[in-house]
Amino acid sequence: MGYLLTFLSSMVPIWELRGGIPLGHFAFGIPIWQCVIICIIGNLIPVPIIYLFARKVLEWGKDKKYIGGFFTWCYEKGEKGGEKLNAKEGKGIFIALVLFIGIPLPGTGAWTGTLAASFLDMGLKKSFLAAVCGVLIASVIVTLACLGVLGAVGGLFAKY
Repeated sequence: MGYLLTFLSSMVPIWELRGGIPLGHFAFGIPIWQCVIICIIGNLIPVPIIYLFARKVLEWGKDKKYIGGFFTWCYEKGEKGGEKLNAKEGKGIFIALVLFIGIPLPGTGAWTGTLAASFLDMGLKKSFLAAVCGVLIASVIVTLACLGVLGAVGGLFAKY
């Protein structure tokens, strides 16, 4: 049951593998490397669906009575993400998208990054490759944090 919940939790927007890896490892006792693999796969499964359909669904729902506010917020978040990435040119957009997805901060990740890529019309293959690279980077950072490595490195500098 813990494996399934870890997998499904890594598919949830905002939470993604940033929450899935610690959940699986600390709450369910799943070995860290198994958590990483489960969460990478779970985090990447929604990417093509987001790219192909999220923008259309958000455009459709923006003017609906009960869901319009939330859909408008999500649409504007994707648009703003796209504008930030659009400030780059050529290969810079791809690298910016990888870093946007890969640095585990609130509001970044595969969901938001893929939505931004759809606003930029980057193409499904390029967007998916950027998501894969970004998710791999995020998984390394989150794993190091779970193992206490980042805290140990930070502790070295705290003395000075």
